[in-house]
Amino acid sequence: MKAALRTATALMMATVFSGQAMAQAAMTEIGEGEGAVDIVAWPGYIERGETDKAYDWVTSFEKATGCTVNVKTAATSDEMVTLMNQGGFDLVTASGDASLRLVAGKKVQPVNTQLIPGWSKVDKRLQDAPWYTVGGEHYGVPYQWGPNVLMYNTDVFKTAPESWNVVFEKMDLPDGKTNEGRVQAYDGAIYIADAATYLMGAKPELGITDPYALSEAQYAAALELLKGQRALIGRYWHDAAVQVDDFKTEGVVASGSWPFQVNTLTADKQPIASTIPREGATGWADTTMLAADAEHPNCAYKWMEHSLDPKVQGDIAAWFGSVPAVPDACKASDLLGPEGCATNGFDNFDKIRFWRTPTTQCASGECVPYSRWVSDYIAVMGG
Repeated sequence: MKAALRTATALMMATVFSGQAMAQAAMTEIGEGEGAVDIVAWPGYIERGETDKAYDWVTSFEKATGCTVNVKTAATSDEMVTLMNQGGFDLVTASGDASLRLVAGKKVQPVNTQLIPGWSKVDKRLQDAPWYTVGGEHYGVPYQWGPNVLMYNTDVFKTAPESWNVVFEKMDLPDGKTNEGRVQAYDGAIYIADAATYLMGAKPELGITDPYALSEAQYAAALELLKGQRALIGRYWHDAAVQVDDFKTEGVVASGSWPFQVNTLTADKQPIASTIPREGATGWADTTMLAADAEHPNCAYKWMEHSLDPKVQGDIAAWFGSVPAVPDACKASDLLGPEGCATNGFDNFDKIRFWRTPTTQCASGECVPYSRWVSDYIAVMGG
């Protein structure tokens, strides 16, 4: 079923983009580095030891290549797309809800994987993934992947919540207090897929099989759920650091989150844990994509190769709480440890509904496109 869905998605996306010319042909050789590489990345993805000296996969690259790494962090996929549209960056660690938009907008170029020896080590489950492979061309190399977990306060929840209902439905929590004002939701239109994922279990009569391919009726049900959730939300989060502070000081006790926040809070000895509830979870599989007008393409290719080094992959996974795109990383990083990949969910790949940009034409027929998701979710958050 999973393979059939991926095939249908790939065919659909190929149809969507078939009329669009390639931005340019992939490079055929790598020359001398230009001295720098400018990257748009998720927070915590590119570390040079400034937060913790043990986590540094930038310094060695700069010494070996002479390419200085400059990073601009982005809190949402929409922000990444905006930054890449503005230009001035060589690479972006794009999630699936941004990657195909960047391809369609001709903001990224195909990558010649033959120039990247580390490509052969990439997880076979990711090598031709439909969120960055179009028309047989790879628009980047996989970076990391993982689920959007339910993060919760263990002083309130003595056992892990079994359902996402704790953030979607008004209720009293195990401490006897209401969840109103104590839960959060993600400040991004792709969060509509989280509502749809919850409804797959809560209202099976809706017939939702793909949270990114919603009919008008299914979409209306997801929006209605989110409108009701609005009364519960203390803050919509998009900044990982702000969410960490909210769990520490603002009384937030449950929210969809990333493993990065979970790791940060537990390292600070906060009463925090995470789970994937019975309905499953959305997730992200991020791709390092090369800008169509990259000023430093040689350094960019060198960085893509460096990013696939097993130790680098493992160190990133240890820091972010993600799963490496290179399976060899599971045994190559002391920071990740021998059980790190299992702990971070290496075997949960088929349980995650990876972010993907919704389009009008989908595998099931006519679906609600992402442009509607954006405008409607802004209206939901605005009350």
